Amino acid sequence: MSGQMPSRTTAMVRSVMLIGVAALGSPALAEPSLERGEYIVRGPGGCGNCHTPMGPQGPVMAEELAGRVVEDNEAFRAVAPNLTPAGRIAGWSDAELAKAIREGLRPDGSLIGPPMPALMYRGLSDDDVGSIVVFLRSLPAVASDLPASEYRIPLPPAYGPPIQSVTAPAAGVTVEYGAYLAGPVAHCLECHTTFGPQGPMLDTHLAAGGMEFHGPWGSSVAPNLTSHADGLAGYSDDELATMITKGVRPDGRPMLPPMPYANFAAFTPDDLAAVILYLRSLPALPDPKG
Repeated sequence: MSGQMPSRTTAMVRSVMLIGVAALGSPALAEPSLERGEYIVRGPGGCGNCHTPMGPQGPVMAEELAGRVVEDNEAFRAVAPNLTPAGRIAGWSDAELAKAIREGLRPDGSLIGPPMPALMYRGLSDDDVGSIVVFLRSLPAVASDLPASEYRIPLPPAYGPPIQSVTAPAAGVTVEYGAYLAGPVAHCLECHTTFGPQGPMLDTHLAAGGMEFHGPWGSSVAPNLTSHADGLAGYSDDELATMITKGVRPDGRPMLPPMPYANFAAFTPDDLAAVILYLRSLPALPDPKG
């Protein structure tokens, strides 16, 4: 893969996605809300894509967010836990639950491993992570009997230093807010950035695609989301919106899982426009060499 991202872009991506767009310790500008939490969890956050059991016809909504085995491969068996009040989080404080979401650290100090998008979630604002907690506490309790995750690869002690406070950019149809939505909220870039030995190569292959996913549908590859000809250059904004929210290509062909199209259909028009504006701003990178 040729080329490095311009240093200004790298700084913006790190700021927005990994540690937030405001200096740590900044005061929150709003209050967590049930409505905002539901929008993130059931909408662009797509939490049910991993945490809701899957049946032959898709998500089993009667067991929404009750957990499931997400991936079992040579490196790990990842089990998305029960996020309803019947799960282990019932015994965690709100602060402990927020820390687990945003830092990937459980109250006992153990680390939540992949595919939890921990690097993205570090950029969630205080208000948004608080809203997620409020919504999860409101769910009906659904009992489930799940094994623990098992990692056959070493995990780091932490994904970064402790987070004190994060403030999101002002909501609006802007590149900055689009970056926040595509990073910390919807974690699009976790899947669409080329994967290397240490994880997504955010500094050099941001949104260049190439990550493979395997499931009942067969194999799918996360496409290039940059402004390169290999990526989104040939698509109109309307075509991109349809692909993101409906999973349908301009020629009518359906797109493959695991992208949570149904969740992304809940994007507000302005939020979707901000995401597309941000994607248009990404430096052009060709598809990774196989």
